[in-house]
Amino acid sequence: VTRFPPEPSGFLHIGHAKAALLNNYYARAYKGKMILRFDDTNPRKENDEFVQNILKDLETLEIKPDQITYTSDYFEQLTKYCEQLLREGNGYVDKTPVLEMREERDKGIESKYRSQSVDENLRLFEEMKKGSDEGQLCVVRAKMDMQALNKVLRDPAMFRCVSVPHHRTGSTYKAYPLYDFAVPIVDSLEGITHALRSSEYHDRNPLYNWVVDILKLRRPIINDFSRINFGFVLLSKRKLATFVEQGLVDGWDDPRFPTVQGIVRRGLTVGALREFILSQGASKALNLMDMDKLWALNKKVIDPAVPRYTAIASEGAVALLLTNLGEEATFKTVPRHKDNPAIGKKSLTFSKSIVLEGEDARGLQVNEEVTLQDWGNAIIRKVTKDGEGRVTALEGELHLAGDPKDKNTKKLSWISAGRDEEIPIIIREYDFLITKKKLEEADKFEDFINKDSLWESRSIGEAAIRLLNKGDQLQLMRRGYFICDRAYGGSPDQPMILVQTPDGKARQHSTLSAHVSIAYREAEREKEVKAAKAAAASAAKAATKQ
Repeated sequence: VTRFPPEPSGFLHIGHAKAALLNNYYARAYKGKMILRFDDTNPRKENDEFVQNILKDLETLEIKPDQITYTSDYFEQLTKYCEQLLREGNGYVDKTPVLEMREERDKGIESKYRSQSVDENLRLFEEMKKGSDEGQLCVVRAKMDMQALNKVLRDPAMFRCVSVPHHRTGSTYKAYPLYDFAVPIVDSLEGITHALRSSEYHDRNPLYNWVVDILKLRRPIINDFSRINFGFVLLSKRKLATFVEQGLVDGWDDPRFPTVQGIVRRGLTVGALREFILSQGASKALNLMDMDKLWALNKKVIDPAVPRYTAIASEGAVALLLTNLGEEATFKTVPRHKDNPAIGKKSLTFSKSIVLEGEDARGLQVNEEVTLQDWGNAIIRKVTKDGEGRVTALEGELHLAGDPKDKNTKKLSWISAGRDEEIPIIIREYDFLITKKKLEEADKFEDFINKDSLWESRSIGEAAIRLLNKGDQLQLMRRGYFICDRAYGGSPDQPMILVQTPDGKARQHSTLSAHVSIAYREAEREKEVKAAKAAAASAAKAATKQ
């Protein structure tokens, strides 16, 4: 029996997804069950909106818990266990100010309240339960070992007062258990056999065992697994909440966020995420991973399964008039994916006037033969340029007798021109939210916020792209992979919005002249540093020989 105990104080992120998927995997592998328990012991941060979104995220991850519980279901029992702790002399109520208590714990100094009587401890706990002025000055601490090398065990806090109403129990309770007290007790009461905990809790495992042992409860087996960490990615809910509260992102589902809703909105498939996490298993090895590996795995999943379309960058787009064609357009049904007929077909429009990428048009010469993708060859007969030498218009002739497989001809993307043929698109591509690969403890993350993490550009897509719905994934030929974030509204002022899905390469691909991401620049800097060190070592070696 396993459990996944998220605190409903934010949306699930990729780190939570690892815990949820591992707990679910082992419960199914051993024909057990998995309990979803909302660890709702801090009314200041929690609300029902987060509960509902966590349920939504688990549904997205295709995880169906066998039972849903709340730590708040056990508040009465937890309160009684705290009283037992005090009655048996294994805890005490402390009125030491927070900063002073923190300093005493750090130096191993016992609190002056540590030796007060059981009756006084129980009296003060009653004040805590009432939420009185005196009670709000108090915290219940476990009486453990103030000289322990593991500072977690230096009389940690077990219960404290919170004056904010609880999202489920309202104002019924004024004193609430802390995580370290509640989790081991509820694990034992719910029959959890294996408590999977990320390695950040490793130092707290002795405390977990102490709580169940001192209260004479059944002890679950603890299994550690490594916390998932990615370069340039924040997984702290507190820091992520800051981005949301300050309006630096669209919300908890922003495509730049490592939340389940954020990465799915950016195009990550659940299959790729599951494969990535389960391939690591419950390893305890800690390492800083690269998001590119996850996105590269995702590409393997989506590449054979998503349809192909063409879109042309609006800026600099150039019209090509095929003078040997009639005014009437023709239509042809073609596969949406040449290697996967099961994806279906789309209608392609062939017309006299077509639109080319400005970058492609820039280098075309008179009488040059080119290949129009999925159509055939054409010969450029006229190139019109403005006063600054920019190509503004082209004329040519369709030349279907030419060889489209000729390696010497340029392969050009195109779409048919015309209001009904050109679907307006906003393309959004994202970079990391922070500019440092790994933040150190002394770093203030606010100093490393990437102020240029969103690029927007305009494109026009082929007519068939108008049928895409929100959440549909696709590949734009020569540009990369995308997911539809908003469907086309039917008019130029209601454009489709496509979000770029990374493919595991450092460079961005939404434009032919690619943007360069922070991760790419960092990788280039690392290469330069390594090259410089190698050169210096080689020079030193040569000097020694001389």
